[in-house]
Amino acid sequence: MSHKILVSDPISNEGIKSLLEDEQFEVDIKTDLSEDDLINIIPEYEGLIVRSQTQVTNKIILAASNLKVIARAGVGVDNIDIDSATLKGILVINAPDGNTISATEHSIAMILAMARNIPQAHQSLKSGEWNRKAFRGTELYNKTLGVIGAGRIGLGVAKRAQSFGMNILAFDPYLTEDKAKTLDIKLATVDEIAENADFVTVHTPLTPKTKGIVGEAFFKKAKPNLQIINVARGGIINEQALVNALDQSLISRAAIDVFEHEPPTDSPLIEHDKIIVTPHLGTSTVEAQEKVAISVSNEMKDILTNGTVKNAVNAPKMDMNNVDQNVKDYLSLATTLGEFGIQLLSGAPSKITMTYDGDVAKADTSLITRTIVTHILKEDFADEVNIINALALLNKQDVSYNIEKNKNDSGFSNYIELSLSNDKDSIKIGGTVLAGFGPRIVRINNFSLDFKPNQYQIVTCHNDQPGIVGKTGNLLGSKGINIASMTLGRTDEGGQALMILSIDQQAPQQIIEELNQVVPFNKIISTKLTI
Repeated sequence: MSHKILVSDPISNEGIKSLLEDEQFEVDIKTDLSEDDLINIIPEYEGLIVRSQTQVTNKIILAASNLKVIARAGVGVDNIDIDSATLKGILVINAPDGNTISATEHSIAMILAMARNIPQAHQSLKSGEWNRKAFRGTELYNKTLGVIGAGRIGLGVAKRAQSFGMNILAFDPYLTEDKAKTLDIKLATVDEIAENADFVTVHTPLTPKTKGIVGEAFFKKAKPNLQIINVARGGIINEQALVNALDQSLISRAAIDVFEHEPPTDSPLIEHDKIIVTPHLGTSTVEAQEKVAISVSNEMKDILTNGTVKNAVNAPKMDMNNVDQNVKDYLSLATTLGEFGIQLLSGAPSKITMTYDGDVAKADTSLITRTIVTHILKEDFADEVNIINALALLNKQDVSYNIEKNKNDSGFSNYIELSLSNDKDSIKIGGTVLAGFGPRIVRINNFSLDFKPNQYQIVTCHNDQPGIVGKTGNLLGSKGINIASMTLGRTDEGGQALMILSIDQQAPQQIIEELNQVVPFNKIISTKLTI
């Protein structure tokens, strides 16, 4: 019996050759289908291959009674309703490595075109002008390139820029000093890149942390000769702040391939004289499109014939109605430990240890471990990480992890402890599941406590002294922030103390800074958890 596959976007026959030539597969190529067209025919198919044109909506997925795999011939899966696919038990796969070279090379092309005014000079000459002075460029040699996001593409750009004689500053939460030295690049903060770079390229995922990471504050610190590109994700550079910086001559030029809203029909970036734009061409090469198509075609074959999964971007179906309540609570606790721990740690971890005690140590903890790691990494990788790829992604960041299991040394019938550390900071957070009460946090570093996780918290470390609770409560009250509960812990009288305030809405950074001025906290953090 053959597996029926639908290809709904233009993909070369060479890219899907392995499927076309395999008698186990029947491949239909039908492009330019409407949503209604797809809804009518999708029940026939086990596999669907798309690029960016087809929008795989919830309605299509609900109609896909036989669909097992959706393959995106590329990296981004914004055009696929991941949540609906996951609930339906449909795997979504992509090709995360197939277009690395193309995106890297387009970044270098944008830097060169920007530095030498190539598009503007081309258009001027085509208009019959001969104005050499107007298009005097800038050499790359001995200039400093700031790379924000040192993953595969960011490091690829850095390596090629080094061949031009450029010096590299790189920011990435998972780039270590040792690896940076090996690559002959210098670790830097985003502020240091703003202050010292002649050119900047961004290559981070788009997350709440990276959205607008290059914005007004960045441009105010920058050199007036700064030239900046974005071939990663729209929104990493604040578009209005970029336009303002160029208009005010805070920076020199920009080259943009990706936009917050695509197509950018009314974007001020399109018509700006100091900005080069391209229509999201970073991965649009013949080689890249073939490589990603070959990658997802081969993986689709493996999934449907052997059950082998390599590049799934969602979790396989889990029927929570048939999962033991204790396991549900452990997964809820695992989510909290991962999210809470990474927000309490300063920087990204270089080492992770997970310890299981009591009843939970007797069970298969692999899903719990993956859940913890997933929510540690989500802080920086957003939807790129899931329980399928979490451990592999952790290894790619050169983060060591260790799992320990004990019989019952914690004093609780079940206990999970997460330790995170790097060369500047460490955090240890322990939790348990209380029968009838659900997950609780019972330890943070050396502080014993009993804390029921809430969506929003303020966590402080300070010296134990009278008046701190009152001053904190008064300031929050004056700002209209209601305290739902308070948890206190201390090592001894007058020693180190910990306070956790559960609040009804997230405290803005401005209020955290005001609190830090009113009370001499050693550390104060506003956290947000998935509850």
